[in-house]
Amino acid sequence: MSLLTGVSDFFGLDIGTTAVRLVELRGGGPIKPLVRYGYVPIDIRLSVSDAKPDQQKTAQVIKDLLVQSKVTSQNVVVGIPSQRVFTTMVDVDKLEGKELDNSIKLQADSIIPTPASESKIDWVALGESPKDKNKVEVLLTSVTNEYVENKLDLLESIGLNVVSFEPDNIALARALIAPDAKTPQMVVDVGQNSTDIVITMNGAPRLTRSIPTGAGAIVKAAVQNLNIDEQQAHQFVYKFGLSKDRLEGQIYDAVISTVDILQSELDKSVKFFANRYNVQIERIIVSGAASVMPDLPTYIANKSGVSVEIGNAWRNVSIGSAQQNDLMALSPYFGVAAGLAERNE
Repeated sequence: MSLLTGVSDFFGLDIGTTAVRLVELRGGGPIKPLVRYGYVPIDIRLSVSDAKPDQQKTAQVIKDLLVQSKVTSQNVVVGIPSQRVFTTMVDVDKLEGKELDNSIKLQADSIIPTPASESKIDWVALGESPKDKNKVEVLLTSVTNEYVENKLDLLESIGLNVVSFEPDNIALARALIAPDAKTPQMVVDVGQNSTDIVITMNGAPRLTRSIPTGAGAIVKAAVQNLNIDEQQAHQFVYKFGLSKDRLEGQIYDAVISTVDILQSELDKSVKFFANRYNVQIERIIVSGAASVMPDLPTYIANKSGVSVEIGNAWRNVSIGSAQQNDLMALSPYFGVAAGLAERNE
């Protein structure tokens, strides 16, 4: 899903659930200077809709953002929401070149949820399988042709040239994890409708998941259990979070069962990874709502028994001191866009 070879000027575009964001960087190397960035809110109903009229409205939102951000490049790397992509790790026989390619294509139909003939399939060999020395471990991703073609139509209609599509969680890992990190690291990005999990080791993703519990579900729990309106619930959740000593712990009590649904999925991912690779996760990096909801990072750390840090979307980006404060405030929401802009290959 990549045509990046030889393309030096492009920007990363994240069409998120509640906002569209872009990042453009310059040059090669591990740390790239920031050229421009921008974001504009989008109605949730538009961002998740495949209907043609809604797609046209989304195109207009993106067009407005390009004008506002003064983007001159027409080349774009686009994120694909994790819930639209199927990603899995498979062990296949050790083969070389075309034989390995053919073997994966033959097996794809029995692995991916959509017919192989109607899907774009991408894969990368990561090395020897931890479970069988005669097999090689392959990261396999697939997305329906229909989804990709619809996105291509939308972006080409406003004059953009899509040079690559990439799953959001792969971009997140690139932005938030140090490029030279060898030990297992886990990214937890809590979005509006879902949470992305990606675990990397030796610089490559080893497990990716999208969980259908996000910040919206936590706010909804506060609405239902405290009998307040959504706006007030949103304010309370983001102001008091999981603090037990604020508002007599009422927010904590209202939302904790929903947070625990999310936590149980994190625990499953940690356990699955440990069983497969016989190694423990060293660090959890949180972003999105997880990093700005008071006491949520601490709760994840205590429950998981793993150290937690707040992700920095700009860790591989050179930014001027004048922009530092503004950009750090936006960091929880720019991981995908920054990661897309950081692609080299």
